[in-house]
Amino acid sequence: MKWNLRWVAAKRDIWRPSQLKVAFEEVGFTPSLSKVAALWSGQPVTVRLEDLDLICAALACTVSDLMEAEPVAADGTDRQDLKRVAGEMPRSGGGGRPVPKQTGSSAARRCLPPN
Repeated sequence: MKWNLRWVAAKRDIWRPSQLKVAFEEVGFTPSLSKVAALWSGQPVTVRLEDLDLICAALACTVSDLMEAEPVAADGTDRQDLKRVAGEMPRSGGGGRPVPKQTGSSAARRCLPPN
C-alpha cells in the first residue's frame, strides 16, 4: 500500500505536521504532535479505523485517496512454494508430520491414556 497523506494534505494547502494537527483538531481528532509527525513522515504500520475515519473527515477525502494499492513485485517464487497454512493437508509426497519410529517391546505395550 502506498500512503498518500502528504499528497492529500497538500491539496488542502497543508504543508507541515503542525498545520495537519490543527486540521485534525477541527474534527475532534487530538493526536500528539509526534503521532501526527509519524503519520506525516512515513507509511504507518497500523492505523486505527476510527483514526482513519477522522483523518478523512479532516482532509475531506476518502480512504482510497489516502491509501493506494500497489502491485506486488514478482520475486521469482512460484505460488506453490509459499508456506502452507497450519493444519493444511500436505501434498502427496510432501513431508507431512514426522512419526517417531517405534522399536523394542515398548511399542507393543502402548495403550490408551486413562479417562
